[in-house]
Amino acid sequence: MATLKDHILEIIGRPQLAALATVTEEGKPWVRYVMATGDKDLTLRFASFLGSRKVAQVKKNPEVHLTCGVTSPESADSYLQIEGRAEVTTDEAQRGDYWKDELKRYFSGPDDPNYCIVKVVPYRIEYMAPGSMEPEVWVP
Repeated sequence: MATLKDHILEIIGRPQLAALATVTEEGKPWVRYVMATGDKDLTLRFASFLGSRKVAQVKKNPEVHLTCGVTSPESADSYLQIEGRAEVTTDEAQRGDYWKDELKRYFSGPDDPNYCIVKVVPYRIEYMAPGSMEPEVWVP
């Protein structure tokens, strides 16, 4: 029988289009899409431009929210609501580990000075399954 963590990993264990919410300098929510991938400890990562608005917002206020799992209304299935704290890194080893050929559309390579990784460590994940009106909640 699959555990809650197994269900979460089924969604974030592969590259996932996610809506990322940050907080603007005016204290307003701002949402955009990112392509995130999670690992076995449920930490999510995505690439970004170091000078982007999202990176500036994360540096000012690391509280973020991601929603992911559903890619189309026709295939609506399980989805996640993820609350976490984000951090921006330009660590050479982490950028190299995360690098994928798909990123060549945006960056010259893992050593591109504009390339950074945003790491989100969740402190609450809500898993919504089809037909359920109440989420299952994971907390560390």
